[in-house]
Amino acid sequence: MLLRASILLSLLALTGCEEPLTLAQVCKDTPGLCNDLNKDSHCKEQRADVIMARYHEYKEPTDENKYALLKGFEKYEQCVSLAAKIEHIKLKEKTTSRVEGHLTSIKEITRIFQDTKNTNHPGLLYYHWSRNNDQSALTKLLTIEDQPSVTEDAEMQFFLATYYIKFDEEKTIDLLYKTLELNKPDQIPNPEIYTTLVSLFNKHEKFKHAYTFAKIAQLSGITNIDIMSIEHQLTASGKSVNSLDSLAEQTFESIQTGQFVSPRDF
Repeated sequence: MLLRASILLSLLALTGCEEPLTLAQVCKDTPGLCNDLNKDSHCKEQRADVIMARYHEYKEPTDENKYALLKGFEKYEQCVSLAAKIEHIKLKEKTTSRVEGHLTSIKEITRIFQDTKNTNHPGLLYYHWSRNNDQSALTKLLTIEDQPSVTEDAEMQFFLATYYIKFDEEKTIDLLYKTLELNKPDQIPNPEIYTTLVSLFNKHEKFKHAYTFAKIAQLSGITNIDIMSIEHQLTASGKSVNSLDSLAEQTFESIQTGQFVSPRDF
């Protein structure tokens, strides 16, 4: 009886009582994942994300973990490359560590691309095409665009929209709507979804649609939307925007709560 209780306590200690993984613990246990990044307070959030993503990829080098690390390094590199240009008069070593972080990013991004040349991961395929103009990666991606790994992923639907907009605007709208349908509660959609929808509807003189999504964009905090010209087009033809304002508020709420349904028929 005592033996069984001892075994049970041991199992609990190994499973339910483990401390959550922290940034400090990762850097202590695997300093190589941290030491070649910037050491000052710049890009703190991006640096932390990269370190944790490096750790997961180090422990499990799956394509999914490599993809997460690739995205993390791209964001970190964009931030630290700007920070590296800030000259420190008193603390030159801070500038040096930022340069080191920038160079680490380039090296690691290159490594991930090399490691995933033969990938079938949709996100990595998109990156290989969009960043390296790898046409074979694009071909692979298009052959799997109807698979759940693509159709049920908001990010991938948006990525495909950026491809199809060049020659199939109706499909682009469908993909952008699908992106919004897949938006999770309280998640902020990519602002380009709204600006692209407004632009496409305006182009095709679907001013009610354009106005509605311009209003949704404003509710989302996007300021670079020329809603006045669209409103003028509607009022000049004797149409009121009051009902569209209400529709925009309802649609915005549905997106925020993850309950948006494609309004292709409105």
